[in-house]
Amino acid sequence: FGNASLKHDIEGTQSPLISSIMFATGILGNVAALVILEVRRCRENRARNARRRTLFQILITSLVVTDLAGTCLISPFVLLSYSQNTTLVGMLPENNIVCKYFGVSMTFFSLATMSLLCAMALERCFAIGYPYLYNQHITKKCAYIAIPLLFFFCTLFCLLPFTGFGTYVQYCPGTWCFIDMNPKGREDRAYANLYASVMLVLVLVIVACNCSVVYQLFKMYQRRRRNGSVVSCPRANSDRKAVSIAEEVEHLILLVFMTIIFIICTMPLVIRVYLNSIWTNESHHMDLIALRFISVNSIIDPWVFILLSPSVLHFSHVGVKMLSCLFCLQPLILDHKSVDCCSFFIIWQNI
Repeated sequence: FGNASLKHDIEGTQSPLISSIMFATGILGNVAALVILEVRRCRENRARNARRRTLFQILITSLVVTDLAGTCLISPFVLLSYSQNTTLVGMLPENNIVCKYFGVSMTFFSLATMSLLCAMALERCFAIGYPYLYNQHITKKCAYIAIPLLFFFCTLFCLLPFTGFGTYVQYCPGTWCFIDMNPKGREDRAYANLYASVMLVLVLVIVACNCSVVYQLFKMYQRRRRNGSVVSCPRANSDRKAVSIAEEVEHLILLVFMTIIFIICTMPLVIRVYLNSIWTNESHHMDLIALRFISVNSIIDPWVFILLSPSVLHFSHVGVKMLSCLFCLQPLILDHKSVDCCSFFIIWQNI
């Protein structure tokens, strides 16, 4: 296990089944999420109501495309490694280029997806908490500038090991390459800690922004109860229609669940890097578990978006209302009119 970084052959007990399922699930989920986004965009264009959500949609689309690209550019090498019974190092042992490519890709897409989620959280925070500042300074052009800049800085960070600051190594069973989480050199250790610190800061910023949005939505809800009307939230000079809290809650629910998934998938790796910096006792098995957690993020992420899309949320909300109505827990409300459906069902059964 300790010589995993030098092995050229995969252990015979390893099976490509799980990797194949993860690859297929990731492709299917991301493609389905892109289709849902496109359908929603066309529907809102027909309704002439697309300007309000343009910036958020650009960010969520970029996140899904990034997840899809990560799945397509990384997973095939795992399947190829299994098919040839050759580790990533063993594919081109002269210059170790395949392992380095895999390590760069893993690092880049983990940073890029977390950065995009952070941008989404910041966008919601400014839109809800500072609507006038958002209206004056934040437009969809900001996304067109910010997204390439995020990718540029993530790329620079991933290329630092080629300058001698940090290193990529192979992990057991030979189908993984990533930042060395048990480095011996001072520069390599500093690079691993820098990666963990950047991920931790992004997580903290996302959590802080989501908490701020929850607080602002609660204040909006209190104002609406006092005023007895829908809360207005200015978006653009040409679009000052009232925005219900329910629509903002839909965005918030999506962000919160995505944040939870990112934290679950990212924090094991961050913790492993810090623990390896404090204690010298290596645990390659725990390092491998942390790598597997971060690799499933791009697979789970689109399915979270699909399950928490507005249409699914609306269907679930109506379903809960119908069930509570059937069990006479509350009257059914349709078109702002209360219908005593329990009485309706009793009358209907006696006809």
